[in-house]
Amino acid sequence: MSYTSLLINTCTIKRHTTTGTDAYGQPTYNWADHLVDEPCRWSTPKNTEIKIGAEVVIVDRQLFLNDIDITEQDRVVMDGETFEVISSVKRQDGASEHHVEAFLKRVK
Repeated sequence: MSYTSLLINTCTIKRHTTTGTDAYGQPTYNWADHLVDEPCRWSTPKNTEIKIGAEVVIVDRQLFLNDIDITEQDRVVMDGETFEVISSVKRQDGASEHHVEAFLKRVK
């Protein structure tokens, strides 16, 4: 069984991008699709916490993806819910980068 056959869900990765300028000449931003219908697999971890600086964040979802471009500044949309990426780690299979594991926090 290959790793990609385990990716039974899909998600959309959104990136904060400049969309223009406001009346004062300042840049305006919006969340734009970066990767659409990306194969993934998510799970709901129990009692998983991530420390970010002095703050401890409880993880709502754990996400597994192919080796793609995803960072802590991105958002993920799955099943109509939006999550912010609080941690993104590239994993290796011993020879090269294999997949990405991300921890997500629900956007309210």
